[in-house]
Amino acid sequence: MKKTLLSCAVLAVAGALLLATPGVSQTGPAPALPPALPSSGDTVPYTDYSKWSDAALNTELGKRALVEKKVLVKMRDGVSLSTDVYRPKDTTGPVPTVFIRTPYNMQTLAGGSLRQVLEGVDRGYAVIYQNERGRYFSEGNFEILGHPRTDGYDALTWIANQSWSNKKVGTFGCSSTAEWQLQLAATNHPAHAAMVPMASGAGIGRVGEFHEQGNWYRGGVPRTLFSIWLYGVDNPLRAQIPEGLDAKTRQYISQYSDLNPKKPDVTWNKQVWHLPYAELLTSLGEPAGTNEKLIARALPDDPEWYKGGLYHDNESWGVPALWYNSWYDVSIGPNFALYNHATKTGVDAETRDNQYAIVGPSVHCAYASLGPNFKSGTRELGDASMDVNGEVWKFFDRFLKGDADRFPGTTPKIRYFSMGDNQWKTATKWPPEGVVETKLYLRSNGGANSVFGDGKLSFSAPSGSEPADSFVYDPENPVQTIGGGDCCNGGVVVPGAFDQRPVEVRHDVLVYTTDVLTKPITVAGFVDAILHVASDAKDTDFAVKLVDVAPDGTAYIIDDTILRARFREGYDREVFMAKGKTYKLDFTPMTTANTFMPGHRIRVEVTSSSFPKYARNLNTGGRNEFETDPVIANNTVKHSKAEPSYIVLPIVK
Repeated sequence: MKKTLLSCAVLAVAGALLLATPGVSQTGPAPALPPALPSSGDTVPYTDYSKWSDAALNTELGKRALVEKKVLVKMRDGVSLSTDVYRPKDTTGPVPTVFIRTPYNMQTLAGGSLRQVLEGVDRGYAVIYQNERGRYFSEGNFEILGHPRTDGYDALTWIANQSWSNKKVGTFGCSSTAEWQLQLAATNHPAHAAMVPMASGAGIGRVGEFHEQGNWYRGGVPRTLFSIWLYGVDNPLRAQIPEGLDAKTRQYISQYSDLNPKKPDVTWNKQVWHLPYAELLTSLGEPAGTNEKLIARALPDDPEWYKGGLYHDNESWGVPALWYNSWYDVSIGPNFALYNHATKTGVDAETRDNQYAIVGPSVHCAYASLGPNFKSGTRELGDASMDVNGEVWKFFDRFLKGDADRFPGTTPKIRYFSMGDNQWKTATKWPPEGVVETKLYLRSNGGANSVFGDGKLSFSAPSGSEPADSFVYDPENPVQTIGGGDCCNGGVVVPGAFDQRPVEVRHDVLVYTTDVLTKPITVAGFVDAILHVASDAKDTDFAVKLVDVAPDGTAYIIDDTILRARFREGYDREVFMAKGKTYKLDFTPMTTANTFMPGHRIRVEVTSSSFPKYARNLNTGGRNEFETDPVIANNTVKHSKAEPSYIVLPIVK
């Protein structure tokens, strides 16, 4: 999804490319990684700009680059997009292009983004930034993802037609600068030679089991982050200059106005409680805009979700890609599902065979944080060093310059950091080869409430009837979100591996834990959850969390999932519950790589809320987003032989 509120994902992208400490440890029979060399991992001694000041970077860029700003690139419907072009001076012949398209303010590049441009120019690339329509100096009206199929395609055509272009373009970016690339890849533009989408989950509509519609939902439950993000990005009454002004005039205006209004600060930890949820922004005085348009869609598979810029799995794939993702980001599951989709449905063998993924233990767009003594939340994860910057340029050198030795075919398809044993590992596919799907059953004597209850997580299935576990879900007293995968939410949730014990003491949290492990259990892949449940409400939510319990009792969240019961039969319909009747819930999978070490325990939590990460179900069976009066639900989880509840761990043998 997107970077933090009102911040610039352009800067986040560049921050991701700041040189992480090189060197990657790994295990298994996969080919060794290309050696990570000092600085950026390049064999050519490029300048390391990581310690340079902005003033020095700008001076050097002036020496090395030809710069054109506020160039108007016309789209097929006549709307022009503001474009900044940086080209290397000291080159002969055409050059490849790295293209970054953004909804954020690119008026003044600084820090990491400035270094990124200088690095590209230094390596013989043209680097292009372009604002999406309806943003800053671009004309037109804003729409999330910025019309990838048309505006993105037309921009590639414009680049390929420039006299200085070698007609090979690599798209690049993190978060909002990555998400639009996905649908563009379906168009198979002849100049689109490579792409590096980083943390691109908000560009995915439906893929496989995931129907998240750009991170708007999980399991049919709205995420609060999207509405909060839209407060900073959507501006229905935006200030803009008259259309049709020439580039010189636009550049002059940009010297005294960047068209970047500052909205009033919001205390989101307080505002996120507002009901009805549909008025989260308009209650602040905001005019109705994109947020209200999306909230009005009643179903996660409403036909309107399939008309915008989201990529869906009924589309083809046309571009080699180097995917960067993180275990504690918003949508690691959809990203891996899309990676698998691209390897199967690519338009040709070159595309299918050249999908690569790197997954670290960081949070959204924080790849620069990967290094020695890495910590996620409060969990120490050892040396997570990865030469992020070097791998990106090597990948582009191969596909944009034709230098196959820079990113050889022996490069592992997937490089992922396994938490717990704290190692970089490789795989040829996801889940990795040799994974055995293993069920762990929820068991109890009917008192699994809280960590002090009698809940057990067992490799043995129940042999007969067992007392069910019940709890009361009150939407006015929801279970607090602590860590996990999230981003861009105005600070209401801090993502990462945090201790879950503060919520495990609650009576409305069911806790199931294995015995102490005597040998390591390595999990890598998709983690399914199946519950048999009942409720006295027409509709309610059930949430499942996977936890690694350390010997000292610290309970680190690994991943979580949630399901709105009315969508258990599909996201294109609502089927409500009858009081006391049992229903089988099949959740959207969790996704991770974690080794539960000897002395640790595996834990599963079940409850009916995780707020403020997910909007609350008010339990009425009505349109939650438009209601203000919640009711209490009495919810039950069953785990007998006839109605088992369990998770399925992909255990690496």
